[in-house]
Amino acid sequence: MKILVTGAAGFIGGYLVEELLQAGHEVVGLDNFSKYGPLRQRSLEQPGYRFVEGDAKDIALLTELLSDADQVVAGAARIGGISYFHEFAYDLLAENERVTAAVFDAAIAAQRRGTLKKINVISSSMVYENAGIWPTPEGEQRRCPPPSSTYGFQKLATEYYTQGAWEQYRLPYTIIRPFNCIGVGERRALCEREVLSGNVRLAMSHVVPDLIQKVLKGQDPLHLLGDGRQVRHYTYGGDLARGIRLCIERPEAVNQDFNLSTAESTTVLQLAQLIWDRLRPGEPFRYVCDDPYPYDVQKRVPDVAKAERLLGFRATTPLAEVLDVVIPWVRRQVEYGNI
Repeated sequence: MKILVTGAAGFIGGYLVEELLQAGHEVVGLDNFSKYGPLRQRSLEQPGYRFVEGDAKDIALLTELLSDADQVVAGAARIGGISYFHEFAYDLLAENERVTAAVFDAAIAAQRRGTLKKINVISSSMVYENAGIWPTPEGEQRRCPPPSSTYGFQKLATEYYTQGAWEQYRLPYTIIRPFNCIGVGERRALCEREVLSGNVRLAMSHVVPDLIQKVLKGQDPLHLLGDGRQVRHYTYGGDLARGIRLCIERPEAVNQDFNLSTAESTTVLQLAQLIWDRLRPGEPFRYVCDDPYPYDVQKRVPDVAKAERLLGFRATTPLAEVLDVVIPWVRRQVEYGNI
């Protein structure tokens, strides 16, 4: 199968391209390096992969790249940590709407030509920002109040694009909602400014690399955003990529939506202590709580039964194993000045 992946040089995109190539698919990746700047990924050296540097809003380019593609993964978007979508509340909404409209326009045209079989839309767990049912099942995004943040609202809008494209043009789709993807590859975004957390300046606002940085830099007590009781499901990027591949491959995924996540709940405080104990073993764990951001969701717990039932997908990598890989990677990136 030939698959176009937009946002191929992004954090999730990097894992996905590797997963698709290893499964024997032909992949075309599109990215304009707007987030991190130019990167040279290992996948560039693999047969079956073609990378195109370009803008995901360029409908003519998308049309060309979709001329012989079987499926497209709509992954390109402006995205960042919690400080990012507070600071760029309008810009990410406007830009992501343009990106979404462009890929759907090109996909509809390709499907009407008889080439493209399906669009796979990378949504977000933030569509459940105001959910009150946990674990949260697919479909709850239409029953609970809409997201309060512009980022969450725009991700919900991408799901309405799939509805409209199916109802009017019969474009098949799969909606994919990742939950708190973690792994290696996150760097300082070009547009993110530094914020002060205690005595440490950070420019990412992604909880795992930020906590690792603060412990590495000797922060004591450790500063947490909020009271530390926020519940998250930290899902390894490799597991998530496998789940997305199954969404692409399996006929059971057509015109369905899926929560892709580990089933393991972890509080921010538990995460912080895991990191502290690995980097400062034997030292008492000390922390203080800073004021949270307005859109710091307190509880994000997915129902993962549908993905297991229809796709046979389970995220199986424990958080402790992911940290054993991520901590050394963050340490090196701090030394290189990349984060």
